[in-house]
Amino acid sequence: MLIAGNWKMNTTLPDAQSLAQSLASGYLADQDTLAPIDMLVCPPDVNLQAVGGELAETPVALGGQHMHHEDAGAFTGEVSAPMLKAVGCTHVIVGHSERRQLFGLSDADVNAQVKQAQAHDLIPVICVGETKPQRDASNAEDVVRTQLRAALDEASIAGDAVVVAYEPVWAIGTGDSATPEQAQEMHAFVRSELATLSSTEDAAAVHVLYGGSMKPHNAESLLGQPDVNGGLIGGASLTASDFLAIAKIGAAETAS
Repeated sequence: MLIAGNWKMNTTLPDAQSLAQSLASGYLADQDTLAPIDMLVCPPDVNLQAVGGELAETPVALGGQHMHHEDAGAFTGEVSAPMLKAVGCTHVIVGHSERRQLFGLSDADVNAQVKQAQAHDLIPVICVGETKPQRDASNAEDVVRTQLRAALDEASIAGDAVVVAYEPVWAIGTGDSATPEQAQEMHAFVRSELATLSSTEDAAAVHVLYGGSMKPHNAESLLGQPDVNGGLIGGASLTASDFLAIAKIGAAETAS
């Protein structure tokens, strides 16, 4: 199970250091409880190195929130895979719905970024998910299938090569969440699609995360579903106690 935090465009440097310190101390205080799961945090780019330093005594991994598909060049404001690697990142979020909707990221862009991440030994956390109109029109599975197949074209899912995060876009930042049954249904669908792209064994090994307003009060019901292997946490990751509480729930589900 993987519990990942996406801090989005939040935290100044002092805020990020304080949050990371709280996460580190909280992890170390409960490391025996939390040991069965993997944890990841994705701060803003400008805070990556500082946060990585604060978490250095823990196994909590570091990830970027976005990445360009070229190594370097005249791409003002972008960050590259070599830059992320140089500050200690092991993961990068690719294709988040906010990048798709607000910044025009296409399926082809996502695929290029997935392949670039894997070429530099970064694990892409590939986000897929439908909007409310798409779900209401019974197109959710078609949307997710198209996004997933495009993202993984000529890419690998074997071993730890990839993480997939299902985002019901209609739930992000709204305080709403998919029901556990809705989450399980779509996660099972994602896993079945992964199997068609590789093998049942490879698909079973992929962490498929739920990314729609997971909080301590609903984490147990979501993480208890058989095909939900963790969470991509937004708002709740900005409070160390909430993020650690979700992680402890995930650890308990893993141990059960």
